[in-house]
Amino acid sequence: MSFRWPTALLARGEQKKRIRMNRVLTVREKDKAVIMATIRSFGPISRVGIHNLTHLRPATISLLVKELLAEARLKVVGHATNPTGRKQVMLSVNEESSFVIGLDFDEEFVDIALLDLHPKIKYMLREPTNLSGGVEALVEQLFACVERLIQTSRVSANSIRGIGVGVPGLVNHRTGTVIMSSTIEFWKQVELREMFEQRFGISTVVENNSRTKAVAERMLGAGEKAEDMVYAEYGRGIGSGIIIGGRTLQGHSYSGGELGHTHIVEDGPACKCGSFGCLEAIASINALEGRLRKALADGGYSHCLELVDRDESKLTGWTVLEGARMGDKLCVAIVEELGRYLGLALANVVNLFNPAVVVLDSRLEIAGQPLLDQIARVVRLQALSRATEELVFRFGRLGSSVGVLGAGLLITEALFEIPLLKPPRFLVERDIAPRLRSEHPAGRAALHGSSPGV
Repeated sequence: MSFRWPTALLARGEQKKRIRMNRVLTVREKDKAVIMATIRSFGPISRVGIHNLTHLRPATISLLVKELLAEARLKVVGHATNPTGRKQVMLSVNEESSFVIGLDFDEEFVDIALLDLHPKIKYMLREPTNLSGGVEALVEQLFACVERLIQTSRVSANSIRGIGVGVPGLVNHRTGTVIMSSTIEFWKQVELREMFEQRFGISTVVENNSRTKAVAERMLGAGEKAEDMVYAEYGRGIGSGIIIGGRTLQGHSYSGGELGHTHIVEDGPACKCGSFGCLEAIASINALEGRLRKALADGGYSHCLELVDRDESKLTGWTVLEGARMGDKLCVAIVEELGRYLGLALANVVNLFNPAVVVLDSRLEIAGQPLLDQIARVVRLQALSRATEELVFRFGRLGSSVGVLGAGLLITEALFEIPLLKPPRFLVERDIAPRLRSEHPAGRAALHGSSPGV
């Protein structure tokens, strides 16, 4: 029997309440959010510490902290070690007061996890991606994964605060619409957020998974909370998440960071995007496999065949990376070419955005430290010396959990965001200006600083 969410969660009003996580209507609600955000950032912390950081009235802090403790959103974690005076009660966020779901998938696997509010993974599932039945079959697989996770983890549906979904391809994150994908041909014009919210009645955020992984590595991994960071995702597709001043680059049409479709060589192989010579076409994991197979077909030999019991049908690009780590000459040569191409592409990114840290997909670590060193050498050689003086290169630290952690952070960061109090309509409805221009003469005039007829 398939899982069904409680009818109450499907009510339109409750759905809207859960979706709008970044604005409130009363000062009381905002002050509560300020206290929660402060404790999350600086906890364990006392009420006095909260006052010193927020300048909220002590009486207000005491009252709202009492309410938050009663709601189990906060917990007492001991007393301060101050040598004199009354020992202050130390407060921390109760990270298991509610949960979020992080879902990440690509053309190979679907990963899904239940996370607490830290976020830390409490339960995780993985299965091969079903690409045989088109959009409908893939979406149903994602739904089934959510339902199975809830059933298996045995948490209450009411404790789930949101679902974060990281997907391959271009995504309008404001509407939760998948625009297109270069690695999954049929994956385009999918209203994924609307589908999830209609199915489960719970707030859902959808984002490109290169960006979600960048956020995860920045907040929890190798980025070490750098304000300016580039994350390079590697697989059948090549993408990047670019973080500037602590904010993720989206771009006007949501295609910011499409590293794999930057032009690298003249007269290069065709890319699925319709162009030629793209980084993804010449340096993706599929390209490595193709290069290895061609070399073997031309009479070459590689010790990496031993990794697949001499069954050439089992060879993949990942085998090439493993072979390079073993020191196999053919694999080393192929990976050196990979390092040169990735280095050239990243040198352009470094010149454009001047990051402090470049984080490479942890899967590239299969090839070992020499690949990271080579990429760093190429970037330092090709990019401006000023841009690379203090630039740090690292492999990602979060491994296969990076996708679900990043998807979960879409929700947890929104939950602890300090909200706007009765914001102007134009800040709430991002598409209001275009609609006013096209639909209302008065609105057009107002936006241009004049009145109708002037």
